[in-house]
Amino acid sequence: MDFLVGGNHTAVTEFILLGLTEDLVLRVILFIIILCIYLLTMFGNLSTILLIRISPQLHHPMYVFLSHLASTDIGYSSTATPNMLVNFLVERNTISYPGCVIQLDSAAFFGTLECFLLAVMAYDRFVAICSPLLYSTKMSTQVCVQLLIGSYTGSLFNASSCTLSFFSSVFCGPNIVNHFFCDFTPLVELSCSDMKVPTAIISFFSGTAAVITLLVIAISYTYILITVLNISSTEGRQKAFSTCSSHLTVVTLFYGTVTFIYVMPKSSYSTDQNKVVSVFYMVVIPMLNPLIYSLRNKEIKGVLMRQLGKKIFS
Repeated sequence: MDFLVGGNHTAVTEFILLGLTEDLVLRVILFIIILCIYLLTMFGNLSTILLIRISPQLHHPMYVFLSHLASTDIGYSSTATPNMLVNFLVERNTISYPGCVIQLDSAAFFGTLECFLLAVMAYDRFVAICSPLLYSTKMSTQVCVQLLIGSYTGSLFNASSCTLSFFSSVFCGPNIVNHFFCDFTPLVELSCSDMKVPTAIISFFSGTAAVITLLVIAISYTYILITVLNISSTEGRQKAFSTCSSHLTVVTLFYGTVTFIYVMPKSSYSTDQNKVVSVFYMVVIPMLNPLIYSLRNKEIKGVLMRQLGKKIFS
């Protein structure tokens, strides 16, 4: 039940998510497509995690980070996809106030963690290519654990800023969110309180995380490029580039879509375009990541074929 917050206003205790479309036929089609994508996401990322865990050949820092990236993709996709699927099947999809907070915080946590892990993986490639003789020292088990703890801590800190900003806001109606999940921007438009400070806080922490991780990636690959160009043999250059191609593809896809959503001026695109791009980076990219790494990484393909061979001929 709603409760009074002052005057004739009542506080919102639930939100209505409009979803992607009101067309019934399109809803059915999108339900089937997105359900298939979500199942592929779960299967691909769980398979990646399992393959890395059971294969001693993949017990290296690069693949340890990749297993955490796969776990992050599962969490990131699960933040919004199940609710989106429900939205296709019901006439009015409601989400409670606490549920909206959890969804917002989960998106902030896993989105930030993806940025940190991509930066850590770029640094790992930098050390492997630019300082191969010192790799075992610079990327020891202790260093890897510290990098992972730092990534999770930074992500949790950013998600906490979203929680504090959300609870400092007052929602007194309307409660219709023009999105398929509780994203911060459409929620700001529904707030009855002054959101300048909460918005500035979230923009600062999220922007700082994005800029730092992007700088780490850019600097790492600048040094990698310089090192690779100094390699005399063509075969050596190709081998060095092949170890980075999968990661560069993932970085380009993720940061490209995030930049479109959070950096480009809001007047340059519509809410519907925002939704479509959000579907891409929250639903499609988590499915593509394991495919990109498995198809473009020779070591993972080799281990996968050996494991499949054992299953077939056992």
